[in-house]
Amino acid sequence: MTRKRTAAQATIEFLKSQLSSRDGNRQPFFAGCFGIFGHGNVAGIGQALQENADFRYYLCRNEQAMVHTAAAFAKMSNRMRTLVCTSSIGPGATNMITGAAAATINRVPVLLLPGDIFARRNVAPVLQQLESGASQDVSVNDCFKPVSRYWDRIYRAEQLLTALPEAMRVLTSPAETGAVTLALPQDVQTEAFKFPEEFFEQRVWLVPRPRGDAEVLRQGVEMIRSAQRPLIIAGGGVIYSEATEALARFAAQTGIPVAETQAGKGALRYDHPQSLGAMGVTGTPGANIMAREADLVIGIGTRYSDFTTASKTAFQNPDVGFFNINVAEFDAFKHSGLALVADARVTLEALAEQLRGYHVAAEYRDRADRFRQEWDREVEGIYTKEHGPPMSQGEVIGVVNSVSAAKDVVVCAAGSMPGDLHKLWRTRDPKGYHLEYGYSTMGYEIAGGLGIKMADPEREVYVMVGDGSYLMMAQEIVTSLQENYKLNIVVVDNGGFSSIGGLSRACGSEGFGTEYRYRQCGSLAGDPIPVDYVANAASLGAHTVRATTREQLRTALEEMRAAKKTTVVVVETDIHEKVPGYESWWDVPIAEVSSSEAVQRARAAYEEGRKKERYFL
Repeated sequence: MTRKRTAAQATIEFLKSQLSSRDGNRQPFFAGCFGIFGHGNVAGIGQALQENADFRYYLCRNEQAMVHTAAAFAKMSNRMRTLVCTSSIGPGATNMITGAAAATINRVPVLLLPGDIFARRNVAPVLQQLESGASQDVSVNDCFKPVSRYWDRIYRAEQLLTALPEAMRVLTSPAETGAVTLALPQDVQTEAFKFPEEFFEQRVWLVPRPRGDAEVLRQGVEMIRSAQRPLIIAGGGVIYSEATEALARFAAQTGIPVAETQAGKGALRYDHPQSLGAMGVTGTPGANIMAREADLVIGIGTRYSDFTTASKTAFQNPDVGFFNINVAEFDAFKHSGLALVADARVTLEALAEQLRGYHVAAEYRDRADRFRQEWDREVEGIYTKEHGPPMSQGEVIGVVNSVSAAKDVVVCAAGSMPGDLHKLWRTRDPKGYHLEYGYSTMGYEIAGGLGIKMADPEREVYVMVGDGSYLMMAQEIVTSLQENYKLNIVVVDNGGFSSIGGLSRACGSEGFGTEYRYRQCGSLAGDPIPVDYVANAASLGAHTVRATTREQLRTALEEMRAAKKTTVVVVETDIHEKVPGYESWWDVPIAEVSSSEAVQRARAAYEEGRKKERYFL
């Protein structure tokens, strides 16, 4: 049996019927559609959404932001749910590219439906069309190809019969997921086809827990039994797999210490006896020292970014080996390790069974515990430093952490804050720490906070955002108010780009171009620009307050918890008061020749640091 539907109507009706399932937990895969309408989608997808009122439409303020919101929603949902994002042709579409890149790099599913040029071409060039003298089969939506895990352009309505299931295959894959882009020419959106009714029947996409090869698992067990100084690096895959309890039991059973990546932070509670905390460039002393000495690194659900590996300098034991557990074969084979392509939770359970009676040496276990206790004292000292005013950023993090409850969520993405949070935030819940650090996108924070709140409205969400990121994309405050999703936003005002300013000074460049100052005598070295973030946030409809001391900040945060709508607290911090790095290094190339003595010194130190970089063959 068939019935005529437009391509847009068929798309929305199909998406409504898709469910995901894992471990018997079944739910609709799509929770609605974000969008901004223009001539490229208003009469197609817009009409279809109006007709399908049970598929909720959300009006956002920026196309990039809506993709961040969808990605945060998916990440908070352990990739079992997501949102659709639709835009018009042209700038509306290309605005989504940054969000698509962030989603794909972070391995979280989002479905993008950008409008496109006319398939029938006779009216070309249409408004906002990019023309090519080499081909008529080019539009700005081709820019999505390198940042999408699946990309297609729909020239005929019946192509949806094969394109939409393929899109779902990728979106629900634990190994291949990321941004999926279906470019929809504006004329095709409105064209009708007799679609078979069974195409719109409810379909459940089972998200599997792949079991690894038994022989590879056996070899991994032998590697662990033979190691003297094993170390687990827990990545985001531990959390997506819902393997945190299995990891806690395995670490306690074996005594193997655990270090966490940015995406993996929260895999263990901060006070678990085997927890060393953050790993790598933004890591703790204990994690980095034990990584340097480890003879076996057990990577679970990590893609080994340069921040995790300290630009391939973290692991210095000449005999170090790697045992990598990952659902993605590409990541499992990194560092020439023993690759077990498998789900984190089922693998940890299998390892626990096969390693019964195994435990690291008491001396090694105790050393890890000493590192953990020493770090806890270091954090407490940073939290209570009593610097300023203005306060230090570490003190701000301490106040927010102490006011927040265990189930609350802190969200951040860019600047100096992610590194400080990675080191300092005391995680008490697997979903309590939400960092977009795969792409580290300025502007993600507020939009991401909205997606987190939409995914789990019962949790309080604390958006930690620097003034630089705030100025890039604060307008989703309006969307949070529109949809009645309350956010607690902490704007850290340090007068510019603190992270890059510090990096610039470390590279000998004196923070050039990183502070918000008036131009004077030809350079940006005049007085600071007095941006009033309190007034700005208030103009968007949020309740706002300014805090200058720890006590004022604590009071403001406690009042935020009781508030019914999005609240913004602005706190000035000292741009020069940094949380130090610990036992690590990051490869940021420095000019080989320069007239600056500071740059020359930085280059000399850089060349020494590079000597520790390794190939793992």
